[in-house]
Amino acid sequence: MSRTRIIPVLLLKNGGLYKTIKFKSATYVGDPINTVKIFNEKEADELVVLDFNASAENRAIDLKKIAEIAGEAFMPMAYGGGIKSMDDARKVFDAGYEKVVLNSILFDKPDIIESIGSVYGAQAIVAAIDVKKNFLGKYKVYSHSGTKSTGYSPVEWARKLEGAGAGEILVNSIDQDGTWAGYNVDLVESIAHQINIPLIACGGAGNTEDLKNAVAAGASAVAAGSMFVYQKKGMGVLISFPTGLKI
Repeated sequence: MSRTRIIPVLLLKNGGLYKTIKFKSATYVGDPINTVKIFNEKEADELVVLDFNASAENRAIDLKKIAEIAGEAFMPMAYGGGIKSMDDARKVFDAGYEKVVLNSILFDKPDIIESIGSVYGAQAIVAAIDVKKNFLGKYKVYSHSGTKSTGYSPVEWARKLEGAGAGEILVNSIDQDGTWAGYNVDLVESIAHQINIPLIACGGAGNTEDLKNAVAAGASAVAAGSMFVYQKKGMGVLISFPTGLKI
């Protein structure tokens, strides 16, 4: 059995590295290039780079910056944010990324998955799902950095994305994001048992036990932001990675 992937998630804004809490309160934490160099040394499995407000702000991809980031990386890279067309995806791959992360565009152009997959393969497509509870306490999928409710349930949308040809699903709990409170394992479990492609859990990790809990709930890989860029909750920036951890 292959070792579970542990994936740092880097959030970009105006070329800098930021971290959010519940998709809000973005705080500057440093330079993404230096951060990638540290993850090289710590032998991270792969990295996900997200320009997290690109779609909500209708911004184009900063191809110069993301190419610069990819040029420093020794591990596989995935990029998401502002990808609106097959041409955008091609430019991301040409910039040095092995995968594209698609989110908001999938609600308007679900066929983009088939277009990209026909050229680069399903394994190159990560479909991201941002989830939070609505006022009725039900889990719903949101787009555009958590600002627009889509009406879909997480399981319903995950199944649609799998059927459209996505290679893996990244589910991010908006309510857990940046809280250090642990993954929403109920959410992870509910999706993992309904799809047949890898599921990456994201949102809320604060320690290695949280990573293990997500895997026990059915996640094929675990992703985190705060846990890998801060010393601990409420303390300063310290890039880290659990080298050698097997889960």
